[in-house]
Amino acid sequence: MSLKRELRLIDVFCIASGAMISSGIFVLPGLAFARTGPSVFVSYILAGLLALTGMVSTIELTTAMPKAGGNYFFTTRSLGPAAGTIAGLLSWFSLALKSAFALVGMSAFTVLLIPLDPSLIAVALCVLFIILNLVGVREAGRFQVFLVLGMLALLAAYTSWGLTAIEIPRFEPFAPAGTEGVLSTAGFVFVAYGGLLHVASVAEEIRDPKKNIPAGMIASLVVVVIAYSFTVLVTVGVMEASALAESLTPVTDGATVFLGPLGAVVLSVAAILAFISTANAGLMSASRYLFALGRDRLLPDMLTSVSPRFHTPHWAVLITGLFMIAVLFLPLEVLVESASTVLMLTYILSNISVIVLRESRIVTYKPSFRSPLYPWLHIVGSVGFAVLIFELGLVSFLITLLLMAGGFTVYVFYGKRKASSSEFALMHVVQRVFNEMPFLRNRNITENQLEAELRHIIHDRDEVIEDEFDRLVHDAIVLDAQEPMSMHELFRMTSEQVCDSCGLTADEVYRLLCEREKLSSTALSELVAIPHIIIPGEKRLLLTIVRNKSGVRFEGPEGSWDVKAVFMIFGSADHRNLHLKTLASIAQIVNQPSFEQHWLGASTREDLRHILLLGERKRS
Repeated sequence: MSLKRELRLIDVFCIASGAMISSGIFVLPGLAFARTGPSVFVSYILAGLLALTGMVSTIELTTAMPKAGGNYFFTTRSLGPAAGTIAGLLSWFSLALKSAFALVGMSAFTVLLIPLDPSLIAVALCVLFIILNLVGVREAGRFQVFLVLGMLALLAAYTSWGLTAIEIPRFEPFAPAGTEGVLSTAGFVFVAYGGLLHVASVAEEIRDPKKNIPAGMIASLVVVVIAYSFTVLVTVGVMEASALAESLTPVTDGATVFLGPLGAVVLSVAAILAFISTANAGLMSASRYLFALGRDRLLPDMLTSVSPRFHTPHWAVLITGLFMIAVLFLPLEVLVESASTVLMLTYILSNISVIVLRESRIVTYKPSFRSPLYPWLHIVGSVGFAVLIFELGLVSFLITLLLMAGGFTVYVFYGKRKASSSEFALMHVVQRVFNEMPFLRNRNITENQLEAELRHIIHDRDEVIEDEFDRLVHDAIVLDAQEPMSMHELFRMTSEQVCDSCGLTADEVYRLLCEREKLSSTALSELVAIPHIIIPGEKRLLLTIVRNKSGVRFEGPEGSWDVKAVFMIFGSADHRNLHLKTLASIAQIVNQPSFEQHWLGASTREDLRHILLLGERKRS
């Protein structure tokens, strides 16, 4: 059930950009203009800024959990499988619909160039994309790069020529529907920024996700907001208001005004490229939601089947493609509003997920990108999305509630019975609350399953191969003392724990530790001490990990220190090199700026182990 990492930075940029630049710019501007007038480009900018608040949360979560299924995966791990099932099915539904309607929108342009039945063309192209995505994500990604770069070049030419043809009087009155019209239109066109979710859904197939996901998504949003703003600005500035309000091909009609019939043909080609790229990216991304839901047993196992030859989830691709064909002839405007509402709800869930994961203080939650201005950006963004959802109207909201109910029904009657129990971050937040209450302090509702899963994901993300130090930490004795103690008290307690493994009596281990300390203090700082001794025998190397928030009193060269982290190494003489490598690995980890905060903030003994397993160090 593994997927190959074959998508590069340019692929990430083009998947997101290609999924955004389609109906959002080639069809919706006319419909949006009818709602708010010349201020429509402000609505596009506002929607883009709000998308930014959701995007930074999505980037943070995706770099921490680069797995197929995107927002479904991290919503499940933060808010639970019920919320995750709803989010996954809603995202699959909205992305598949958006892709299908890209093909529907394309029919308005194909009839300008080719005298064929547009419905047949749409179905044929959908079949082509199914084949492409069955053959491999690399082939689909390369096709996407060609489409997007060609489309952006044509849009750049349109805006460059069009800026000189703008007539300023066409912008009066600027906002005839007032602020409410600008806001409701921003919600209406928000679907134009849904392509950012496509990247999250294929994160498991991206090379070097720590760098390529943030760089690709940020670059894509910046380029697309600029492209939208200038393209809509030019279109408003060159067309008659009455014609633009009724146009389903606004950019092509705008090109006709200042470039003539040839311009109309060129922009029609750009529109067709845009719609094709959206449909291709949408099929690629939406299918990964079904794959991820199947992998967690929230949907049938057949959806996790991966082609042994092409490494693609063929059943998920086929079902998504057939669904797109089935909805090719559904009405447009209400479903566009519904898709926008679903996308905004998804971003709200992303913002909430970031807050829950950070407040859970799970030590293995290690995104390579952290969204700024936490938590205010996430709160303001969520409130902004809620306002836009309210402004969209009752019909789209009711449709979205119906879809959410459908997703919850799937979970209750299928996923809840089939899926194995798993932890999620909200449980850790509740555990923190319990720990603050004396009468609930000893009640544990978590078992470190989520921490272990996230650690494996981070190792997979960073392509980490476990070495001898990792195995040593896995087998280590971990002690978490609460009361202050002396160094000798710690040595006595530890000696009793490790004596059998060392092949010595507890008194002999204690004596060796004390003799080593007399040679020179093993306390490296006020935070860390690393006592280490040679024990008899062969092929023996043991590690004991000790945390004491109140401190263990060590006598150092500069006086006494109450050390909070003690790492005790017991090794036979034939393991001297590995003994020294262990010392070096611990030294590298404890010297990280965030080590003390994580060490003192860890909730359990397993958290202490995970801090060492995920610490930054050179690996052998």
